[in-house]
Amino acid sequence: MATEDDVRRAALALPGVVERPSWGQPAWFAATLMARIWEDGVLTVKTEEREALAGTDPDTFFWTPHHERSPQLVLVRLDRIGTGELAELLEESHRLAGAGSPGRNRRTATPDR
Repeated sequence: MATEDDVRRAALALPGVVERPSWGQPAWFAATLMARIWEDGVLTVKTEEREALAGTDPDTFFWTPHHERSPQLVLVRLDRIGTGELAELLEESHRLAGAGSPGRNRRTATPDR
């Protein structure tokens, strides 16, 4: 079972990640938003496997109508995943958030709201 503290530890261990609030919740940014606490015990991350994750384990992975327009975003119930799986999700989200992309200036990247 993963916790918000596990998210924080794993996210901040990735290169160039900073934590700052987004919509009143803790969020982690690389070049763009890579993860955010959606509500207590639920994390939003970016993935290329949203449909597959939700299709095979809908009790853990899901999305709301708010996320429909963003096909890379998936919600994750933290109490249903281990820290190893969490780390893998955050690494993929970090990559998709543009970490290390040439020409991206992390200081001027517009925060996702």
